[in-house]
Amino acid sequence: MKSMAHPRAIRDGRPVPVPVRQVRAAFTDQTVTVYQAYPAQIAQPALRAGRFVPPFKRERMTWVKPSFLWMMYRCGWATKPDQEHVLAVELTRDGFEWALGHACLSHYDPPRHRDRSHWSEQLRDSPVRVQWDPERSVRLEPLPYRSLQLGLSGPAVDRYVDEWLVRLTDVTALAAQVRTTVGGDDPDAAARLLPAERPYQLPVDLAARINASPA
Repeated sequence: MKSMAHPRAIRDGRPVPVPVRQVRAAFTDQTVTVYQAYPAQIAQPALRAGRFVPPFKRERMTWVKPSFLWMMYRCGWATKPDQEHVLAVELTRDGFEWALGHACLSHYDPPRHRDRSHWSEQLRDSPVRVQWDPERSVRLEPLPYRSLQLGLSGPAVDRYVDEWLVRLTDVTALAAQVRTTVGGDDPDAAARLLPAERPYQLPVDLAARINASPA
């Protein structure tokens, strides 16, 4: 697996800083990979079935993260209670972009919303929420740019489970390997183990919808 810890474009021989709010993910022409962490009683039946099945609860909001390292920060390298199994979830790109196109920012942003009441209505009616949280280094330290988190609810969860999901892979062992390598004080070697995440080019309307930074 080719690795890319925190991609930076090169322009005129110099690295270009990562935009503050940029969607970065491992993706192909057909799919995008996001991550979730679950306890064994949810992860193992899902892996056997190749899709999310009970006791996975569709009525709950489910958060997906394209950043492997942000997932590691959230689940503590798969050591936190009820987050001991990390799943890489390959989604169709059409599904991923549907989610972005039906999303609302999870916080009120005066420059983007007419007023708080208008934002509250959007939040209530949107099946997807967007958060931008600080991206993480291999040591899980905050970086000066942000990572996308998508909260799926209602019809978005049904589409996620029934239509968008292409493949589930258990990457818990990879989480442990990266953590051990970081703990051995070799962050460069740890970075080489990471999934190859690169900027995901969005249509202009979707970038505006989720408040992504200009490229």
